[in-house]
Amino acid sequence: MKNRIQELRKDQHITQADLANHLQVSRQTVISLEQGRYNASLILAHKIAEFFNQSIEDIFIFEEEEQ
Repeated sequence: MKNRIQELRKDQHITQADLANHLQVSRQTVISLEQGRYNASLILAHKIAEFFNQSIEDIFIFEEEEQ
């Protein structure tokens, strides 16, 4: 699943560490999310969407072939 976390984070000049701290996850989790190696749980996706004031669908891009 692709996402726009890195793009949104950089647009707001937020470090990975600051985002991780706000979300109460490790910086490694943020790195893994940004690189697409880890899919966020629904709870984490909701926290990320709230942080960026976006909908989950605007941040996480589901691609049909991933079914």
